[in-house]
Order: sequence, then structure tokens, then C-alpha cells
Amino acid sequence: MENSGLEWKRESGRKVFDCPVFLVNEYVCRSPDGLRRTYTVMDTADWVIVVPVLEDSGEKEFVMVKQWRHGSQGLSLEFPGGVFESGEDAPTAAARELREETAWRAGKMRKLGEFRPNPAIMSNTVHIFLAEDLRFTGAQELDEDEYIETLRVKPRDLIEGMGRPPYVHALMGAALALYLREYPQIP
Repeated sequence: MENSGLEWKRESGRKVFDCPVFLVNEYVCRSPDGLRRTYTVMDTADWVIVVPVLEDSGEKEFVMVKQWRHGSQGLSLEFPGGVFESGEDAPTAAARELREETAWRAGKMRKLGEFRPNPAIMSNTVHIFLAEDLRFTGAQELDEDEYIETLRVKPRDLIEGMGRPPYVHALMGAALALYLREYPQIP
């Protein structure tokens, strides 16, 4: 995107809060016409979301994970994914998260796109991948605090359920939209 005269310049910053998942920083910024303001930003690692597609006898199903979400205090049915580990790139993080959360490995994986989850207050990017030609490895490799149930979901059920419990995670809607751009014909 070309410079349009709308860019603010960051002049300084300070850490306000630090936890294992993100940092909260305040940044002093200057507007295009010289106005100075302080803005709060959550700085966090990038994430991945993987859209795993199983195909059996011409029928497709998504491999999804059900887990408890502390922010909403409820269960959510989602595509697998998570935060990059130190030194990982997007494809490596996607392959690892798929394997750890679902016990599936992808024979083919490609990036569908990326989003900024909330660019007004967050600094990170979520990278969305399609995983196909899946092979089952036999066991999840969950983190100590992960409790995840893996389910197979028909595309039509996901599309019709999106936006209602348990399909309430907004980024899953974004991932589904990228999948539907590639495969608009859903049975």
C-alpha cells in the first residue's frame, strides 16, 4: 500500500504489563499533522490456524478441535492452531499445531492467507493454512494445560453452524471464508 499521508510515527514506548501470552505496551505516536497521543497495544507472537480436510470416497470432512475457552467461559469447536514457538516460521508452526492437537499429519499443506486479528490494538498476524492428504499418527501431543477433543465435521454442518455455539470463534469464520474462496462448491 502506498504512503497516503495517513501514517502515524511511533516516537517512544514503555512496557505496561507482561505475561506468558502477550505484552501490553504504551506507545507515544505522532499523527501526520503533528498531534501526539499515547496508544495501548498488545504485542504477541503470530498464530496459525490449520484447516485440515479429510477426503474419503469423495466425501470431505474437516478435522476440528473442541476445547474450553477461558475468555468466553465456554466450549468452542475450532480448526486446530496456536501460537508460533520461538524460531518457528508459519509452515512449521502449522504442521506442529496440526500434529499436536489432532494427531494428523498433512501430506500437502499450503497457505490460504493471513489476517490481522485486531489491528487497532494487537500487533500480530494469524496465518491460515489448508492441510490435505492427511495421515493419522495415532496420538495427540498436547501441552500440559490442553484438554482437546478431536472431531470430524461435515462442511455443510460447519457453514450452517458458524456464528452459533459451538462455532463462535471469529477467526474460524475468517479461515472458513478463505477455504470457501478456494472451494466454493460445498456439498
